Parts: sequence; C-alpha cells; structure tokens
Amino acid sequence: MRRFDAEYLEHTRSGMWADSRAALEPLELGRADSVLDVGCGTGEFSRVLAEETGGQVVGCDADPALLAVAREHVPVVAGDATRLPFSDGAVDLVTCQALLVNLPDPVVAVREFARVAGRRVAVVEPDNAAVTVESTVDTEPGLARAARAAYIAGSDVDPALGSDAAGLLEAAGLVDVETRRYEHTRTLAPPYDEADLQAVARKASGAGLASDEASLRTTLSAAEYDDLRESWREMGREAAAQAADGDYRRTETVPFYVTTGRVGPGT
Repeated sequence: MRRFDAEYLEHTRSGMWADSRAALEPLELGRADSVLDVGCGTGEFSRVLAEETGGQVVGCDADPALLAVAREHVPVVAGDATRLPFSDGAVDLVTCQALLVNLPDPVVAVREFARVAGRRVAVVEPDNAAVTVESTVDTEPGLARAARAAYIAGSDVDPALGSDAAGLLEAAGLVDVETRRYEHTRTLAPPYDEADLQAVARKASGAGLASDEASLRTTLSAAEYDDLRESWREMGREAAAQAADGDYRRTETVPFYVTTGRVGPGT
C-alpha cells in the first residue's frame, strides 16, 4: 500500500470535518461505546470520532511513527487492516478514513472490519478522479487534471473507489448500506504559513510530481512525462512568484463518500 509521513497526513487532513459533520450521522456515534479507527495515521479522524462519542476511540495503524503522533490524542494499537488484532465483535463500530483507496485488495480489509464490528462498519473514502482545483495560475487546474488522470490509470490501487464503496460493504455481508457525500475543501491563500510555502516550493522543484513518478511512467511515455514535469515546474515557478507578491490562491475540493453498513445475523 502507499505510505505517507506524518507531515503529509496532518497537512492534507487539516480542517476536515470543521465545517459540518452531518455526513457522519449514519455512524451512530452517539450509540457507540467503542470505536476502532483503522489506518488512523496521525489520528486526525480519531480526534473527530472522540469528539462525537462518549465511548472509547482506539486508533490502529501499521506504521509506528504515525502511531507515535496519534497516541497523543487517543489510545492506539499496532495492526494490519487485513489482520486486525481483535476478537470477533470486539467493538461497536469499525471505521476508516482514506485507507481503502491505498490498499491493493480493499475487500479483504472490509471483511475484517465486519468480523471485528459488533454493530456497524463505516468507510470514509475519496473519489480522487473527481477532485477539482481552482488557481490563480491559469495552467494549474489543467495540469492537475492531467497528472491525476495519469496517476489513477497507472496505479495498482483504486484512488477513485469512494463513490463505489457500497459494493465492498455489501460483498462483506453488511446490510442496510447507506452512502453520503462530503466535500473537503482546502484553500491556500495569504497569509501563508510555512506548510503553504513548502507546498508551493515543491511545485516549483517538481518534487510533488516526482513522488508519483513510478505510477505516472506506467501510462506516460518518457517524452510525455518529461513534458509534464517541465510544465509542472513552470507552473510552480509562477505560483512561487505570485506567492512572493501575496497573490497566489489555490482551492482544491475532494469529494469523500461516507458509506455505512450494519452487521447482519450472518456477517
């Protein structure tokens, strides 16, 4: 699966659920005495869950470096999403956020969620194919679309599965499956903080694009990749110049789908 460092997770998930938590209502958090957040990373979603329930929230992740951050907010355990270290029906609710899109076989994980859950399973997953970008740099939205499309086409996971997650829950034997859409909008605008400036610098250097080079090169020829990289860096330099003048703005909207299911008699 894809792995991320703590800085990336904290930056990309900062502010999520700050505007509305209505899409989380089907999780029935008010009725949950115990919640397991699988693939919790730095615990960004775990903290939201803990604020919405009077029960205990436990984070679970395979990366000890991320757990070291998450344990500052909730109790944590080390574990693999496909082999959870819990007995059958151990907790009321098993959930995850932006985990399945990074797994090569997500249905295996959902079946494991259904085994451990006593009542409900909930997965909060993005449709990365439907991400939109607005920018004061005219070329940025088009380049972002092109890079995203090439990455998705060359990926060995499904970065766009959010809108189709209901099928995974049904395949795992869950019933009363329901899906709600939530849009997470991230805006980069003055006054810029250090993370904003680092993000702009990564565009100018091409580092952000290079992190997905392996997937991009599976669908782009060498010449196509080089052209995309040069256009990306040129776009980044323009963004950096605008930022220096306090004029750069970028808004990215990522659609997430909150899909829940109830554990049935035969699950």
